[in-house]
Amino acid sequence: MGGFFGTISKHDCVMDLFFGTDYHSHLGTKRGGMAVYDTADGFQRQIHNIENTPFRTKFDKDLHEFHGCSGIGCISDTDPQPLLVRSHLGLYAIVTVGIINNADQLVERYFSDHGHQFMAMSSGKVNSTELTAALINQKDDLVSGIRHAQEEIDGSCTMLILTPEAIIAARDRLGRLPVLIGQNEEGCCVSFESFAYHKLGYTDAYELGPGEIVKVDAEGWQTLAPAGEKMKICAFLWTYYGYPNSNYEGMNVEVMRYRNGEIMARDEIQKGQLPKVDYVAGVPDSGVPHAIGFANRSGKPFARPFVKYTPTWPRSFMPANQEARNQVAKMKQIPVPELIEGKKLLFVDDSIVRGTQLRETVEFLYESGAEEVHMRSACPPIMYGCKYLNFSRSNSDMELLSRRTIQELEGDEGQNHLEEYADSSTQRGQCMLKAICEKLGFDSLGYQSLDGLLEAIGIDRDKICTYCWTGKE
Repeated sequence: MGGFFGTISKHDCVMDLFFGTDYHSHLGTKRGGMAVYDTADGFQRQIHNIENTPFRTKFDKDLHEFHGCSGIGCISDTDPQPLLVRSHLGLYAIVTVGIINNADQLVERYFSDHGHQFMAMSSGKVNSTELTAALINQKDDLVSGIRHAQEEIDGSCTMLILTPEAIIAARDRLGRLPVLIGQNEEGCCVSFESFAYHKLGYTDAYELGPGEIVKVDAEGWQTLAPAGEKMKICAFLWTYYGYPNSNYEGMNVEVMRYRNGEIMARDEIQKGQLPKVDYVAGVPDSGVPHAIGFANRSGKPFARPFVKYTPTWPRSFMPANQEARNQVAKMKQIPVPELIEGKKLLFVDDSIVRGTQLRETVEFLYESGAEEVHMRSACPPIMYGCKYLNFSRSNSDMELLSRRTIQELEGDEGQNHLEEYADSSTQRGQCMLKAICEKLGFDSLGYQSLDGLLEAIGIDRDKICTYCWTGKE
């Protein structure tokens, strides 16, 4: 994933930019960057690798060198950014969040015959932010260029552009990610996460619509290109990667997660499927609020049978190597024996993607003396890797636990019945649940229904992207 923060003020804004960007560290762990503009000294920029050291410690020593009244920053899980771009549109800095699925085709189509060169990253791929800037620069003004880039990109692209005069914010064409504006007496900010600017003394001022382009300066903001009517905001903002304090489209993340857990418990009670357990618990961290809601509705006590040891490994996205990730996940889990030994436990996780770490967790619980372990997923079975954001992506859909299990059960024929497998009320759905239980060691398994999830989010369901569950755009 990735996140961004920008601010423009009547006075020096560096500290706000630093803390605002740092508050997006939960969205990525590869690169962090800031660019600041000063009327006397122009642009200053710094990018650091944050894979092994948090953003704030990498940039703390840079703060005394930065000065200016406007700036943008980002946390990126992909490309080094912000980039500084010089073109006929002037000098500007740019950050992007999203994914370009057709990067090679765009390079071939627009730039192969014009002597254009792109700096390749270590993977050999083109920096997507650089490609976005190149597409923007094909037009005669920034707004036309942004529109051109958004129309040509297969995937999504949300961006901030810092010019000497203002910050240009553009939400991706279908609004898959949020862009919010905060305001105080000194100026304005633009952010992915609303809580980031609340802590800095800004108040909610405006939320961009899908595809909307806005110019932001210290006095306020102005829409340069209106929002589109169609929106497909990512549902996983609420279920998983959004921060608990944030609001998207007026719906708070933590409140949604409580309600989601309550709906799951309500539906299990109505179906008579609620198992007899001693405790309901959440798989830390984002599974915890879903579990609290489940416990509140079911009447089962909430407990924390194990806690994560975070001082050494505070970020769950690290490291990149899967084997090392599994080992780190195992080392982080510290049991509370009094809440595990001889107990029947029901855990709620935010989602079940590949299932690797979850299998390690279940083994750890049984080794610690649990009598039964029941598992619930706060979202439906994931059937498709995301192609719109750099999130929950897989080299193959067969890396997904549900798809892999279906293949094992029924071979290629099973792939023609994904909708049926995703429905636990069908015979195929029950077969998949049973197979996953046997594979991962659960005593029972349940997934939140798509209707239940959309009910918990509470906004118009036609405005929510559910592609990873349904395969429908």
